[in-house]
Amino acid sequence: MSKTLLAVFLGLGVVLAGASGSYALQAGGVETGDLETGTVVGQPFKELTVDASFFTVEIGNMKAWYPPTTVIDFKTRPGAPVLLKVTNNSAAEHGFHLSAAVNQSGPFVLDTKLVLKPGETRYIGVPTSDLFYAAGNVLEYRCHLHPAHVGGKLLMLK
Repeated sequence: MSKTLLAVFLGLGVVLAGASGSYALQAGGVETGDLETGTVVGQPFKELTVDASFFTVEIGNMKAWYPPTTVIDFKTRPGAPVLLKVTNNSAAEHGFHLSAAVNQSGPFVLDTKLVLKPGETRYIGVPTSDLFYAAGNVLEYRCHLHPAHVGGKLLMLK
């Protein structure tokens, strides 16, 4: 086989291998917004059940996202998109970074960032297929604006 033909086959293999990863966020990925106007894969947030709520807490000098660990059991949960409620109860602006990057890498890893004003609540909607194919079993959340603040983990039982 000539070097040119081999290079074409290898190049094709790389293209095909790269194309298979494009299915990871097949349902549309993460959507953020408020309860009244937000949607994920065509479903309004207000019609979905909130699967988990996260909020800021201050204990002494420590600032954290609470709870430190959250579990969603998909074995008993219907296949509707996951809806997460994020509230900043503090007097300062905080970030909420939800990511599966600890488990995976690449362009299709689940990764989203919000900046919340004091007292603000936002919602994050994620299609279950995107969680299953792009997130592994553990997502981490933290304040990306203040690295010293304590974050947590979202464990998904599949």
